[in-house]
Amino acid sequence: QVQLMESGGGSVQAGGSLRLSCVGSGYIYSANPNQMAWFRQAPGTEREGVASVDVKGATFYGDSVKGRFTISQGDDKNTVFLQMNSLKPEDTGMYYCAADYGIATPYPLHRTGYNYWGQGTQVTVSS
Repeated sequence: QVQLMESGGGSVQAGGSLRLSCVGSGYIYSANPNQMAWFRQAPGTEREGVASVDVKGATFYGDSVKGRFTISQGDDKNTVFLQMNSLKPEDTGMYYCAADYGIATPYPLHRTGYNYWGQGTQVTVSS
């Protein structure tokens, strides 16, 4: 069973930066995930796609984070990072790492395209 572990969340003031990390471990029946992504969810809202990166390095971003967040993969392709700059209070939420092993979703920012999820790491941005 694949396990994803996030780290790097915390509390910052608006305009600050955080870097999230996600490491995958365990049984992986495909050499690399088709893609990995970050999602976030604030209380009372649906989980939304923030950014994704596929095995070829192609990246996709949600409109609200374009130009501020950058997703990248580690050399082993089972690690993914999210550099978050110019943070805003509306970026507050639980951030989840997700991996697509075997689905090869054509919708990289939709939650149904991922079959493994981490437990989440909290990001709080104060004004």
